[in-house]
Amino acid sequence: MTRDFVKPSEAELRQKLTPEQYRVTQQEGTERAFTGEYWDHDEPGIYVDVVSGEPLFSSLDKYDAGCGWPSFTRPIPGVTLTERTDHKIGYPRTEVRSGLADSHLGHVFPDGPSEAGGLRYCINSAALRFVPLECLEEEGYGEYRKLFEQQD
Repeated sequence: MTRDFVKPSEAELRQKLTPEQYRVTQQEGTERAFTGEYWDHDEPGIYVDVVSGEPLFSSLDKYDAGCGWPSFTRPIPGVTLTERTDHKIGYPRTEVRSGLADSHLGHVFPDGPSEAGGLRYCINSAALRFVPLECLEEEGYGEYRKLFEQQD
């Protein structure tokens, strides 16, 4: 599925992505709070990188942090996200990027639910594509169904 991913050229990305998706993922932008497609989305499934299709987060780990962006307590187990410190707004924050495409996703903060590890992955909807639970197999993400079966 995504293991052989080669990041498209800038021109290809500009064609593939909406202007907002490009601004967020490639130029480290941030969408306005409460405007993204997934900030209050609660359907079961997984969220993947809009650039590479790399699985990132499960709806099982999504919660309403009240901040206006999709918030997750952790990435899908086994997913590798990269982190780096950014100082864009005058103080240090931990930026989160996808492992394969190096897409800017958002930031991680230490103010999440303590019972779930204490982290809040605050992610831009524009960096994500949602794959509903009932479409996992047909879209090539069947291995992630087991996350939901463990919850039954």
